[in-house]
Amino acid sequence: MAENGTHGRPGRWRSGAESKQRILETARELFGRHGYGATSVRAIATAAGVDPAMVFYFFKTKQGLFSAAIDISGTVPPAIESIFTDGLDGIGERIVRTLVDNLDKSGRAPLVMLTRSAPTDAQSEALLREFIDREITDRLAALLDTPDAALRAAMVNAQILGLTVARYIMRLEPIASAPPDELAGRFGPLLQYCLTGPPS
Repeated sequence: MAENGTHGRPGRWRSGAESKQRILETARELFGRHGYGATSVRAIATAAGVDPAMVFYFFKTKQGLFSAAIDISGTVPPAIESIFTDGLDGIGERIVRTLVDNLDKSGRAPLVMLTRSAPTDAQSEALLREFIDREITDRLAALLDTPDAALRAAMVNAQILGLTVARYIMRLEPIASAPPDELAGRFGPLLQYCLTGPPS
């Protein structure tokens, strides 16, 4: 399929694989900045320098493109795995430090895209809930093994989402520019209390 809009610029992409990667990178940027609902396929295609038909050729639907853009299989699970390696001792700070360190390195990360898109898109909400339940809530609850484990894990998730929204979406100061170590030192004990503090 020809890349409409690229005539006269030979060599811009040397293969369909490069075009597909360009679309994905552009989609991650725009979904991360504007959310799912406010980002159109046409806007992504224009920013990527391709015809919208090429987007549909590679990804079939807007939802298909979004799903490909938020693929986390290769990056996030190893980072999350490190949270659980040392048990409950100090896990609150590890959660915050891991979250902030990884999102600071890739501000358009899948968690940010999902968090921004969830309020207006049912698919994003479902994907965000599924990801948090699978990677964080269920694992924390299993680690606690207490009658109120599910509630304690949910309280941690509320803090994680709040921090993500404040730092990466709303850009609220001084949270947005605080060093990761400071956030880990201040938020970590709060998460730790949610998990291991005495029951109310």
